[in-house]
Amino acid sequence: MKHGTLGAASAMFLVGTLAGVSGLIGAYPLYGGQAVRYLLAAVILLLITKPLGLRFVRLTGRETLYLAALTLLGLVLFNVCVIEATRAAGPALVGTVLGTVPLWLALAGGRPAPRLLIGAAVVVAGATLATGLGSGTLPGLLWSLGALAGEVAFSLLAIPLLPKLGAIRVSAYSTTLAVPMLLAIGLAAEGTAMFRMPTLPEALGFGYLSVVITVLAFFLWYTALPRLGPGRAGLFAGLIPVGAIVTGTVLDVAVPSAYDLLGAALVITGILIGLTAPAPARERAPEPVRAAEGGA
Repeated sequence: MKHGTLGAASAMFLVGTLAGVSGLIGAYPLYGGQAVRYLLAAVILLLITKPLGLRFVRLTGRETLYLAALTLLGLVLFNVCVIEATRAAGPALVGTVLGTVPLWLALAGGRPAPRLLIGAAVVVAGATLATGLGSGTLPGLLWSLGALAGEVAFSLLAIPLLPKLGAIRVSAYSTTLAVPMLLAIGLAAEGTAMFRMPTLPEALGFGYLSVVITVLAFFLWYTALPRLGPGRAGLFAGLIPVGAIVTGTVLDVAVPSAYDLLGAALVITGILIGLTAPAPARERAPEPVRAAEGGA
C-alpha cells in the first residue's frame, strides 16, 4: 500500500507539472507535437523492455480491443479534447471538470465505502477551488466532458490488461499505438503543417513530456493502480492542480493565491480521509502484476 500511494501521488503530481512546461511548446502544431511526444516515449519504453526481460506478449481479441480503446480514449481523444477545450474556454474549465475524476473512479469501484466517497468529494472540492471555474462555454464544456471520459478510461481500461502485461508493457503498447492514431488526426486537421523543426525550448519541452510525463508518470500510475484499486488511486488525481501550483511557483510564472493554497490543503485532506476507508475485496491489488513484469 505504501509504495502504491507514493507512486500514485508522484504520477499525478508529475502530470500537474505539465502546466509549467506548456508555454515551451504552445506555438508548435498541436497534433504533430503529441505524435512526437508519444513516439519518443514509445521508443524509450520499448528499448527498456529488453534489458528487463519483458518479451512481447500476444493479446487475445478482447485484450486487443481493450488496448485499442485505452489508446483511443485515454491517450488520443483525451489530448484532443483537452486541446480543444482549452481553445474554446481556456484551461480553467477543463481543469475543473477533470478535478471530478476521483469521484467517478470511486464510483467505478463498485459500492464504495462512505469514507472513500467523502474523501473523493473533498478532493473534488479542493481541486475545483485550486483550479477555479473560469469562463465556460458550451463547446468548452462538451470538450471538457470528453476529456473527463478519456481520463477515466485511461485507468479503467488498463485494469484488465495490467495483470498480464504489467505497467511497462501497457505503457509501451499504448504509446506506440497512439502514434499512428495521432498522425491520422493531425494529417486530417493540419495536413503536412503538423510538423516542423522544433526550437531548442520546444525540443526540451517535448523531451520533458516524453520522459517525465509519459514514461515515468505512466509507469508510476499503472504500477499503483492495481495495488490501490481505482477508488483509492483516483483520489490522487486531485494532486494535478497542486502540481501545477507548485511548478508555477518554482518557475516563477505564477504566485499561488489563498484559494490555491486552501484548495491544495483540501485535496490533501480528502486523500487522507479516502485512504482510511476499507478496501472492497474486488478492489484489492491483484498480486500477479509484479510477476507479469518478467512476463511470458
